[in-house]
Amino acid sequence: QVQVVESGGGSVQAGGSLRLSCTISGLNLNYYAVGWFRQAPGKEREGVSCMTWRDERTSTVDSLKGRFALSRDNTKNTLYLQMNSLKPEDTAMYYCVAYVADDCLAGFEPEVFQHYTGWGQGTQVTVSS
Repeated sequence: QVQVVESGGGSVQAGGSLRLSCTISGLNLNYYAVGWFRQAPGKEREGVSCMTWRDERTSTVDSLKGRFALSRDNTKNTLYLQMNSLKPEDTAMYYCVAYVADDCLAGFEPEVFQHYTGWGQGTQVTVSS
């Protein structure tokens, strides 16, 4: 049984930092990519950053490069999203999910990720100005 648990969200002021955690159990992650997505109120879900687990290749969408970065603890099957210099427009519910992909960014296409199952419950990030 696959379980996905996100944590680490909270309320911060603009310019602050947060580190989100995503722990996945019930899967051999060496066969998967793990991605962070977010959904702001009234907006579509979008990809943020992802990692191909077996080789630790990471990708971040261009608009977030330089502020968001990934790391992992392989012993805990946990992926971390470090978010720095946060802006009010980063306010959203953040989700993670494991999916099969050689290029993890390919999983960020809406017509692809709409079919994913096994999403976590999400963790809320609120950035005030």
